[in-house]
Amino acid sequence: MKTRSIRADVLAGLTTSFALVPECIAFALVAHLNPLMGLYGAFIICTLTALLGGRPGMISGAAGSMAVVIVALVVQHGVQYLLATVLLGGLIMIAFGVLRLGKLVRMVPYSVMLGFVNGLAIIIALAQLEHFKHDGAWLSGSPLYMMIGLVVLTMTVVYLLPRLTRSVPPALVAILAVGAGVYLLDLPTRTLGDLAHIAGGLPQLSWPDIPWDLDTLRIIAPYALLMALVGLLETLLTLNLTDEITETRGYPNRECMALGVANMTSGMFGGMGGCAMIGQTAINLSSGGRGRLSGVVAGVMILLFVLFLSPLIERIPLAALVGVMFVVSQQTFSWASLRVLHKVPTHDMLAIIAVTVVTVFTDLATAVLIGIVIAAINFAWQQARELYADSHLESDGSKLYRVHGTLFFASTTPFLNQFDPANDPNQVTLDCQHLNFVDYSAIAALKTLRERYSNNGKHLRVVHLSDRCKQLLKRTDLHYG
Repeated sequence: MKTRSIRADVLAGLTTSFALVPECIAFALVAHLNPLMGLYGAFIICTLTALLGGRPGMISGAAGSMAVVIVALVVQHGVQYLLATVLLGGLIMIAFGVLRLGKLVRMVPYSVMLGFVNGLAIIIALAQLEHFKHDGAWLSGSPLYMMIGLVVLTMTVVYLLPRLTRSVPPALVAILAVGAGVYLLDLPTRTLGDLAHIAGGLPQLSWPDIPWDLDTLRIIAPYALLMALVGLLETLLTLNLTDEITETRGYPNRECMALGVANMTSGMFGGMGGCAMIGQTAINLSSGGRGRLSGVVAGVMILLFVLFLSPLIERIPLAALVGVMFVVSQQTFSWASLRVLHKVPTHDMLAIIAVTVVTVFTDLATAVLIGIVIAAINFAWQQARELYADSHLESDGSKLYRVHGTLFFASTTPFLNQFDPANDPNQVTLDCQHLNFVDYSAIAALKTLRERYSNNGKHLRVVHLSDRCKQLLKRTDLHYG
């Protein structure tokens, strides 16, 4: 590894660690957990996925999307059931990777990717607004003006510093500069220590203290499955986005297994579950982090913050971290998608808007599912419309149909409408050389067509079937000669 890349990864990892701390603390509080559980989870998951995963440069940690999933479980059953859920969720993630299901992310259309990115960018920005509150009430007067001023100053440094030098990450400089200014000038503003105290010891290995029986499994299994699905979706979509930014190729199945191992380890050491974090990944990549070392540094720094550096870290102004995350939100949002909304097909526009809105107001899994359903319905409709047939009378008086297109559940009716059993001659030939049979609905449609000609006392001969279609027909006992 070149010295320059090592330096870039170390600085990027350090910058990312500052951005991880408040997010992980906030997500732990959302889930009604001790903030240290969020930090331990971030340390373990970030470090292990960086070492073992299939996408160098991507940052994982205790993510908000997974925190929201387990709130009800923590409230109703307690922390020990959460740790067991994280263990089971990790096991599901490993199984997902072992079965090589990571490639299913290819089924996610680009319009859904845009909606996912835009939705998370909005979530990142909205999450920062909570720091403009104190004890549930919005800041006002001098505290508000101070907060806004420091946020604007931080964002200005992040935007302008790259014009002067690219030797250091602008986010890191902004955080340290604003933090030093607040400390030296003794400015009255909220710091990370006002959010939570992060001093602690090493995470301790312990098995969840719960009864390991079927009743427990019935409680944790639904949460574990949902946690795994949400975590895998966010991770694989972030992996795709990282591939595009870095113009390199990651390995989704390996990343799934690494994420599962990391979550199981986190659960055994009293940490939250987690997955890839698009905001922190964006910070890492924009700061020059491209290798595994950047993720390792980010994870290890979080542990060092907890063990030794908490007095210093707790003095960092929240405004500096908020400013950095606002920049991340702005840079993450795909502004180009707004400019092309009126140019793309209607279904793509609907998918982008729907996934964005649903991601913000519900959860990522539901949003992606809705986007895929929209894309699938449109694809089925378009494929069904493209099916057509040519026909002509042969010299012997029989009729030949040549059908072009794809025969599946959505195109069976257009397929059957191409024929006229009542008025066709006694001998009819169906040429399937340019017809692709996809599912059982296609076979059923062919069977229905044979029956219609048979009921009219006529014979339908089917020719040029593919080998795959012949096998399907044999299984249904339908002769095609």
